[in-house]
Amino acid sequence: MHLRIPHTAHTLRNGLRLFVHEDARTPIVCVDIWYFVGSKDERPGRTGFAHLFEHLMFEGSAHVPKGQFDELLESAGGTNNGSTSTDRTNYWETVPAGALELALHLESDRMGWFLETITQDKLAGQRDVVKNERRQSYDNRPYGRAYETLMATLYPEQHPYSWPVIGSMADLDAATLADVRAFFSAYYTPGNAALAIAGDVNAPEVIELVEHYFGEIPDVARPAAPATPKAALERDRYVTIEDAVHLPRLYIGWHTPALFEPGDAEMDVVADVLGAGKAARLYRELVHELAIAQDVEAYQHSGQLGSSLQLTITAREGVSLDRIEAETRAIVSRAAADLSGRELERARNHIETATINALQSVGGFGGKADRLDHYYFYTGQADYLAQDLERYRDLQVEQVRARLQEFVSRPLVAVSVVPAGRALLAARQAS
Repeated sequence: MHLRIPHTAHTLRNGLRLFVHEDARTPIVCVDIWYFVGSKDERPGRTGFAHLFEHLMFEGSAHVPKGQFDELLESAGGTNNGSTSTDRTNYWETVPAGALELALHLESDRMGWFLETITQDKLAGQRDVVKNERRQSYDNRPYGRAYETLMATLYPEQHPYSWPVIGSMADLDAATLADVRAFFSAYYTPGNAALAIAGDVNAPEVIELVEHYFGEIPDVARPAAPATPKAALERDRYVTIEDAVHLPRLYIGWHTPALFEPGDAEMDVVADVLGAGKAARLYRELVHELAIAQDVEAYQHSGQLGSSLQLTITAREGVSLDRIEAETRAIVSRAAADLSGRELERARNHIETATINALQSVGGFGGKADRLDHYYFYTGQADYLAQDLERYRDLQVEQVRARLQEFVSRPLVAVSVVPAGRALLAARQAS
């Protein structure tokens, strides 16, 4: 079965890439734009800018006063959202098919006529919103500093994956109006974006509309990508965080290949075998058989500049994370030796089912519009669905075992989060 998302591709003179997928089954359309900018494009001392713009871009543009963006969409029966990652930023609107032109007007206005509306008051207001979000999600949340600490330990200080997408409080406070305007001018341009439109549309008509709304926006040269130091550990690294938590929790990470590079698909399968559901190895052995853990998670955190296989295990009360680490290492080593064909097939089915289920929608995370942008950004080919799924279908058990053995033989990072005053529960000694 050769699955694909049929589409018409078009590039505007200013460099904006457009992909149009026609799906007339329901009278809706999704407009999904990806800007090729994320926290990877920031620098130490100037972090959190990409995520800050995820908020600022909803604060009005030259022809859409503050508050009108949501009001206009909601009055037309539409919804919208945005997200920022280490690698990219996206914004999308799902609207009735008759409101396509409204969505294009809103998106083009904030691409081409937003810069002049960024004021000190808007910056201060949204900076406070982001700082409060950081407090809620990181600083004042149980286990909230663990992931940030894991990434900062996995990657060297100058590597853009070493800081969180939300940035640091100090950098947010230090950001000036000139700083954020310069960041927008450099990255939120037609040539640094892809626009996918999926739904009840006619491709030639969409191309004409996009040319009308986006065609006059000029492109600019983008700055060179920041230098990225090599991400490799010379030895195992252990970090302990004492927090206001009841149960100890262990976070483990190994370096793995970047998204779509050889080995990335194998690690997706490994994460599923180790941590997807109660039949997964970590849950079965740590939670059910040994009864030393409350819950487990495993996932391949894939990115453009590199990835990491990450495990999260919450211990039962009184169980040391030294024991959790030792048992986890043993389980992973056994998987590298005897991962079965049945486990591989189960993981393959999980991954393929999740992908196809998401494609039932034209919009939203993983929907058709989002997938076209996703594949174009990471592979240079919007029509990459079949190749993506083939990565998993072509895998052999011996291949997955060998990759797992290769990567988990490398040094790891282990972050222990333990109740305040109970550092003895941590995995080894902090280093």
